[in-house]
Amino acid sequence: MSDEAGTLCPITAEFLPQNMRKHVDVKAPAALRMMGAKGLVPIGPPETLGMLFMLTFDPDAGVRDTAVKTAATLPDRILSSALRDEAIKPAVLGFFLDLLWEKDVYAEMLILNGATPDDRVAEVASKCNLRTAELIGQNQLRLLRHEDIVRKLCANPIAAGALVDGVCDFAVRSGLVLADVLQMNEARVRLYGPQVAAKPPDQGPTAEQVMAENQELVDEGAAPLEEGKRLTLSQRIMKMSIAEKIKLGTLGNKEARSILIRDTNKLVCVAVIRSPRITDGEVLLAAGNRGVNEDVLRVIYSNREWTKAYTIKLALVKNPKTPMGISMRFLSTLRESEVKDLARNKNIPSGIQGQAKKMMDKKNAPKKEDH
Repeated sequence: MSDEAGTLCPITAEFLPQNMRKHVDVKAPAALRMMGAKGLVPIGPPETLGMLFMLTFDPDAGVRDTAVKTAATLPDRILSSALRDEAIKPAVLGFFLDLLWEKDVYAEMLILNGATPDDRVAEVASKCNLRTAELIGQNQLRLLRHEDIVRKLCANPIAAGALVDGVCDFAVRSGLVLADVLQMNEARVRLYGPQVAAKPPDQGPTAEQVMAENQELVDEGAAPLEEGKRLTLSQRIMKMSIAEKIKLGTLGNKEARSILIRDTNKLVCVAVIRSPRITDGEVLLAAGNRGVNEDVLRVIYSNREWTKAYTIKLALVKNPKTPMGISMRFLSTLRESEVKDLARNKNIPSGIQGQAKKMMDKKNAPKKEDH
């Protein structure tokens, strides 16, 4: 939160309905902003969280303090609905985790929300109770994507020995190297024997090394690699540990993501689709890819923003790996012309084709005349 006036808010008011943006506009009367700070504006739960977060940066100290107080005491009907929403801006979720981390039920929602920033989860990992520590320790992608989470868990005096041992064993097996963490060094010896203390096993290339060898992987606008260079890159990536692949999938460009989203390890694939650099075009390709990992599809169809896109919904409906219930839900929102095509399409799941036929039959059924 902002402690002083003038600190820039990291988000804009675009998520709010046009007629509600006056409540966060610093040029608007303080009374209007105070209405927002008190939670008196008729907007949905996700928008309420975003509005309160923005108002903690207000130039008026009274508005800032009121917004923080309101945020900390929001009713469960708002928090339980909003804290699970992955379409909320990460900065907003991070703010609420800082505010609510001692309340187990809300801490759980925020830690399980893939959009909550890893660095805020790491801060909680250092001071939380055992229940929350266990929840953080089960989130394998976060552990490998943001190594400070492992560090902070190991430093938490409440985290049980078995929990820390399990986290460190997993991290070591996945190729994470934290030479400064005693418990990680103990796990390495436990898994690979005392000889590794003198000479650690070869972990393969790191994400930093691969990106240094291929400068194009840093630039999102770089031209596609030549065939030979792409083959060499693919071979280098195959030798990387899971932890380093996750880093490359998170930090690398579209070229790196296009290779890593096909990885056999689901954590790597999910790291790619959750990369902050992922584009809508890549999401659409993944949604329509019949060979994509099912966990990647789950991230896509659970994302409220992505599924607003008509093309992504249609791709999910056609993908046989999409759960039937999800496909049926999206099918009911498609245009008649698309439903008609699906009714004739034998390359989609038979259940979807059959439902599309029923919808068309119902649409074309002769209406009974009134007598």
